[in-house]
This record gives sequence, C-alpha cells and structure tokens, in this order.
Amino acid sequence: MKKYGVFDIMGPTMIGPSSSHTAGAARLGKMARYLCGGSVASVRFLLHGSFGQTYRGHGTDKALLAGMMGINSDDYRLRDAFSIADAQGLQYSFEPADLGDVHPNTVRFEIVTKDGRQISVTGSSIGGGSVVITQIDDISVYFTGENPILITKHKDAPGIVSRIADLLYRAVINIGNMRVNRADGAKTATMYIELDKPLDKQLIDEIRKIPGIDEVLVLDVGMEGVNHAL
Repeated sequence: MKKYGVFDIMGPTMIGPSSSHTAGAARLGKMARYLCGGSVASVRFLLHGSFGQTYRGHGTDKALLAGMMGINSDDYRLRDAFSIADAQGLQYSFEPADLGDVHPNTVRFEIVTKDGRQISVTGSSIGGGSVVITQIDDISVYFTGENPILITKHKDAPGIVSRIADLLYRAVINIGNMRVNRADGAKTATMYIELDKPLDKQLIDEIRKIPGIDEVLVLDVGMEGVNHAL
C-alpha cells in the first residue's frame, strides 16, 4: 500500500493557484540556487510540457524565479519576483522547450554564477509540492530534497571519497544515494550524497579539513528552509 504524506492530502502552504506549478516550482528554484552555491548572476529557464504551456497563467515563472532568489513558496514576495530580480540585477529568461522523455512539469535551469561558472540543473514538480532533481550538469541523479544532500568539490585523488564515507560512518549517518562527477582534464571531482539525517557543524568542519577538499555545500530543504556551508 502506498504511504501518503501530508502534502498528498492537504497540499503545501503557498502563494499561487497550483501546488505543482507554483509551490513545486519555487522549491525547484530554491534547490537549484543552492546546488550552485547561491551566487546566481543569470538563469535561463527551459520549460517542458505543461510548464512550458501554462507557466504565465499559473505563475510558474514567478515561482521559479522567486526560488532562485531563495524565496519560499509561502512568501508574499513571490508575487513580486520580477521586480525583485530586476532590482537585484539578476538576469533571467523563460523558454518553452522539449526536454525529452521526462515528467510534464520539468524545468532545466541553465545558470551562470557570479564567478562565471556555468551549471545546469534539471528537475520536475511531481505533485502536491513534491519535487525531484534528476540531472546536475551531465550527471543523472535522483534527489527529492526530503533528505539532506552533501555536496563536495575536491581533487580527483584516491582516498578522498573513502575518508568522507568513513566520517559519515563514524557519525552513524547512512548514505542513501551518491553520484560522483569527474571533470575531464581538470583533475577535480564533484560528489553528491543524499543522507538519512542532517550533518552538524562539527562534522561539516571535519569534512572541510580533509586534504584535497575545495568546497563543501549542505542542502537541506525538507522543511522549506535551506542551510548551506561553503
């Protein structure tokens, strides 16, 4: 028998007419923002299926943009997302697109950060405000945001992944999902780990101290809030 969560029965608290097209969209935007470190200079939204057909009428465009600025789905500022983005100098555009065999409520964020990095994040709003991130750059992933995600950028050298895993083991934190992307020719790697419980500051600091670690990011959006550490 399927287990139902509170969002399946009641829906999330939100500004807007649709849990999938507004609450879920804002959540996707917020996850994409923190997956790239939160320093967004510009973003191009590629909207698939019903997202691409109805994004203006359902406020999906405002919700996605609001999420990219860290605004929650229940925040009244969501309605003013365009003017807030303009005031912040955030460049943005929306474009219907065919993203292939994916959920009809899917968006690809093509992000340029303030330090010039280019990042692509693809995710879907699957109903009741629930979402899933399915691709980060060229890596296929499956992150719902219901569990914390640890992201590390590190030198592509033997032993670093095992040392992180050992610290998690010692803290009795289980790994639910893990992906590693090795950058061609750059001798660097990015690792995404979905965990079964949050990390405390001491553990994050221990991971940071591992030789070869360049950046650490913690994404936790289970209750709308996101904590991050670089």
